[in-house]
Amino acid sequence: MSNYAMSQRDRAILRELAKKQYEYSQLPLMKQREVEWQLHNDLQGQKPMIHIEVDTFEEEIIKDRLQCESEKARVIERQLLHNMLNHEVVGDDQIVRDHYPIRWKSWFKLFGFETTKVETKDAKGRSIGHHFNYHISDLGDALPTLGATDFGVDKEATYAYKAEVEEIIGDILPVKIVFDCLYAVPTQEVVHMMGMENMLFSMYDYPDEFKVFMNRIADDYISYFKYLEEEGCILPTTGNQILGQGSLCYTKQLPNAQALEGKKVTTFDVWGFMDSQETVGISPAMFNEFIFPYYKKVANLYGRLSYGCCEPVHAIWEQCISKLPRLSKVSISPWCDEAFMAEQLRGSKVIYHRKPSPNFLGVGKELDEEAVREHITKTLQLARGCKLEITQRDVYTLEGNIPKVRRYVEIIRELIETHWQS
Repeated sequence: MSNYAMSQRDRAILRELAKKQYEYSQLPLMKQREVEWQLHNDLQGQKPMIHIEVDTFEEEIIKDRLQCESEKARVIERQLLHNMLNHEVVGDDQIVRDHYPIRWKSWFKLFGFETTKVETKDAKGRSIGHHFNYHISDLGDALPTLGATDFGVDKEATYAYKAEVEEIIGDILPVKIVFDCLYAVPTQEVVHMMGMENMLFSMYDYPDEFKVFMNRIADDYISYFKYLEEEGCILPTTGNQILGQGSLCYTKQLPNAQALEGKKVTTFDVWGFMDSQETVGISPAMFNEFIFPYYKKVANLYGRLSYGCCEPVHAIWEQCISKLPRLSKVSISPWCDEAFMAEQLRGSKVIYHRKPSPNFLGVGKELDEEAVREHITKTLQLARGCKLEITQRDVYTLEGNIPKVRRYVEIIRELIETHWQS
C-alpha cells in the first residue's frame, strides 16, 4: 500500500484526469501527429510543425481547473492537466502522451556551487525578475580554488515516486521514467556563477584562465553524461520526449527502445541540446576563440543536436554553429536575420526552427490578427525550401483572454495552407 496519503476525493479526481489523458492519447489525430513529427525531424515532412510552449503562462489556465486539496495530489494533478493543455486549449501539433512521465531526480552542480536567486514579484505574486547570488567575483583568484563538480541521480527516490503515482493511477495510465535529451548550456552556468558583466570582462582580463575555466566546464559536462551512461539513466529519445526549446524528439535516425533492448544506451544514441544566449555581446571572433571549442567538445557526444534559443545565430553561423557535429535543428529567434538563415538552411539537413516574436500573443488582451498574419507570412515566404518548425515561446500572460491562443494557432494553420510551398 502506498504511503502517498490522500483523500478518496483527490484520488478520484486524479483517476478521472488519467482516464481522460489516456483517451486523448488514443485518438487517431495523435497517431497521425506522431508520424508527422517523425517525418518532419527526419527531413521528409511536407508541412511546418507548430508548437506553443505553455509553461510560462499555464498557471493562468490551470489555476481555475485545480480541484485537489492536498499539495501532493496537486503535484500529480498539475502534471496531468499540463499533459492535456495543448490539446484542450491550444490546438497545436503537440501530442498527448499515453503515459504519465517521471524524470530522474538528478543534479549537476558545477564546482559544487548551488545556484540560488532572489526574485521580485508583482502584485499578483508572479515573478517578474530575479538576481542570482554569485559565487565568483574575480576569476583569476577563484580558478585555483574551484572545487569538484557534484552530480548524481537519486534512483531510489525516483523509483519510489514512480511506485506512489502508479498506485494511484497506474492501472489507468502507465507511469514511465522518461529521458528527454542531453542538455548542456555552459555559458548560462557561467552567468549564474559570476554574472554577465564579470563573464565578459574575464575574457579580456583573464583570457588564458577563462579558456581553462570553460574547458573544465566542458569536461565536467562530459563526465556527467558518461556517468548517466554508466548508470543506465540515458534512455532512447526517438518518440514523445521533449527536445529543448519546445520541440519533440520523434526520429528514425536514432536507435529506438527495441533496437537498444539489452544494450547500454550511450550519448551517441540520443538527442542533445545546447545554446549560448549569454554571449550575444561578444564578437564572432571572440565566440570562436573563447566559447565554441568547448561547446563543440560537448556536442561531439550527441547523436543529433538541436541548437539555440533567443540568441541571433546568424552572426556566428558560418564560422561556428554550422560546424557543430550532427546538427539537426537551429533556433531562428526574433533577433535573428531570417533571410540570411533561410538562405543558409535551404536544401540543407538542418531544420529552420523559427521562434516568432512573443509580443503578438503575449502583449495586449486582444489579438492583432493583421499583425500576426504579416509576421508569420514573412517567415513562410522566406523559409520556402527549408524544413520549417514554428515554436512560440516566452509568452508570460494571455491577459485573461484564453481563447486567443487557439485563434493564434488557427491563423498560422490558415497561412501555412495559403503560403507554404514544401
